[in-house]
Amino acid sequence: MKEKIREYFVKEVGVPEEEVVAIQAHYHETYGLSLRGLTKHHNVDPLDFDTKVDQSLPLDDLIKKDEALMHILKGLQCKKWVFTNAYKPHAVRCLRLLGIENEFEGLTYTNYAIPDFNCKPEPESFLRAMRDAGVQDPSQCYLVDDSALNIDAAQKFGWTTVHLADDASKSNHGDYQIDDIHDLPKVLPQLWEPRNHNLKIKKQPIAVDTATS
Repeated sequence: MKEKIREYFVKEVGVPEEEVVAIQAHYHETYGLSLRGLTKHHNVDPLDFDTKVDQSLPLDDLIKKDEALMHILKGLQCKKWVFTNAYKPHAVRCLRLLGIENEFEGLTYTNYAIPDFNCKPEPESFLRAMRDAGVQDPSQCYLVDDSALNIDAAQKFGWTTVHLADDASKSNHGDYQIDDIHDLPKVLPQLWEPRNHNLKIKKQPIAVDTATS
């Protein structure tokens, strides 16, 4: 994904190759999505970016069905909701290849077709996810995300957060840290054992980020 994005910076935007890594990292860290920086500063068409970057990825070779993750999701006793910075076609494609597209009740995605779209970690994106999922109480929201920026923003909203980090031992972001998505039940076991806690479990969404740019 990063290579495709950097190629787009050079070939489509005209950013000097030696500056791409720093600029791409700056946009991602500042806006949560490289594309957000491209639209703000380079007048890039988000749908063109989607076609030439996200949709061009050979995902069939990169993503395989994850039976273990499917089993974990089936065991969750709550509403499960996808909350992603990806455009819908890319998000759905990833979910389908993982074999978990039927394990969620809905999807909040970043709509590239809307001018000046919002995305994580912008506050409006979290409010939009709650509206989409039909949730009013932030304390009933849990987010699993690989972006520290998104995790920090979600915590400000009062969500419980799990940082899916490259190395969990080195992360101080979120309420919990894991470096393998399959370890999620270890840090939030109560969500798989609803009778052992007093949360209104049927009203709380789990938001899983499936794709970032």
